Amino acid sequence: MSVGSGYLTLILQGALVTLELTVMGSALALVMAFLAGLGRLSRFFAVRALATAYIEFFRGTSIFVQLFWVYFVLPFAGLTLTPLQAGVLALGLNVGAYAAEVVRGAVKAVGREQSEACIALNLSRYQRMRHVILPQALPLMLPTFCNNAIELLKGTAVVSLISLTDMTFQAQVVRAQTGNTLVPFATILILYFLMASAISATMRWLERRMARSLDGIRT
Repeated sequence: MSVGSGYLTLILQGALVTLELTVMGSALALVMAFLAGLGRLSRFFAVRALATAYIEFFRGTSIFVQLFWVYFVLPFAGLTLTPLQAGVLALGLNVGAYAAEVVRGAVKAVGREQSEACIALNLSRYQRMRHVILPQALPLMLPTFCNNAIELLKGTAVVSLISLTDMTFQAQVVRAQTGNTLVPFATILILYFLMASAISATMRWLERRMARSLDGIRT
């Protein structure tokens, strides 16, 4: 049976859900990356231990299990989430754990002379990080952040397991209703590629823009 425009519209509606998951999940992952990444560099043992525990737990367990825990187990603790909320939370926490190590590594890669110059200028630890260290570390983070965002985009397919109508779920619906496998899955293959290409182009633009601004930041 052929796949008509109505079924293609169904897949495009699913693509909007995938896009929503990617944007919100990436935002959460970015927040967690900076919190945990900078937490690993904290002077306080408790903060370092908490950040390390978060990173190791979410990197060391399966995203499938994490998603099922968020959606099926948390309600027993009194926290019931919609499929979209569960997907954003699981994906954001998972990818944020990987990105946290990117933040830590990029901050440590900034030359020691930068910190020494800030100390000579009597800048506080916050001022050093906010105005000197992080602006120089950000361009180092962006290439890997790009990979993390693309991995999150591809990881959105797991939410179909909790019946969230992303484009993978909709492609499965179209296949079940029409018996056509090639068209729906070729369609979402192209859509994933286009979304990943848009993420890559955006990150390359940010890299160029930040690289131009570094001359005014370095001391």
